[in-house]
Amino acid sequence: MGIADRRQREKEQRRTEIIDAAERLFFSRNYEDVSMEDIARGVELNKATIYLYFKNKEALYATIVLRGIEILKEKYMECMQKQVSGIVKVALMGQAYYQFSQEYPDYLRMIHFYGSERFSKENPCTAEIGKGYGTCRLILRDAILEGIDDGTIRADLDPFLTSMYLMISFMGILSMENKWKIVIEAEGFSYEQYTSEFFRFIIPAISSESHKMDVKDLAAFGFFLTEPAEPEKKRKKY
Repeated sequence: MGIADRRQREKEQRRTEIIDAAERLFFSRNYEDVSMEDIARGVELNKATIYLYFKNKEALYATIVLRGIEILKEKYMECMQKQVSGIVKVALMGQAYYQFSQEYPDYLRMIHFYGSERFSKENPCTAEIGKGYGTCRLILRDAILEGIDDGTIRADLDPFLTSMYLMISFMGILSMENKWKIVIEAEGFSYEQYTSEFFRFIIPAISSESHKMDVKDLAAFGFFLTEPAEPEKKRKKY
């Protein structure tokens, strides 16, 4: 290995170490509570060296957000590659998003926080993040198109709009504030039941008349849900 190659490898390794140190801090604290000085101490470098690799704290934060989006995209691709019907792929992608939220809650929190107006649209990573998240939605749209083509999803649904409805629903459900979870629990449901009921609602709604499906029909394809709520818990008596 030549000197230039070794130096490049060392530079890439140092960059990764900086990202890893920043990730640990952002996972354990809010964005405002992490400084570039904290990150420099975490990787045992001076702050000036950090700035050689990243313009500012926002750029570092965005780089970590991209890590999370790549994981979600890989999960969607795995669903898309399965030899199943379109509507099953759609359901599995919804489940994949839920699994992502359970396995990588810190990435999900950072992704949603980056989507706020707190961050600059001029950040070079912003377009890349939008493209990455957009790729996830396009994969979902392609699954919907497959479902329309194979007859398992209603042909009168627009693939773009349906993919937008579903992605926004996934995001809304999985980024729910605690105050709404408290409301749900006060009515006798768990948050997991609430999430499950969304799938019980949406699968019959998008399935075609000739291939009417319920979530119970998806179990054979690895789709799982919590048990439905007890009938007497569905509505309080006043």
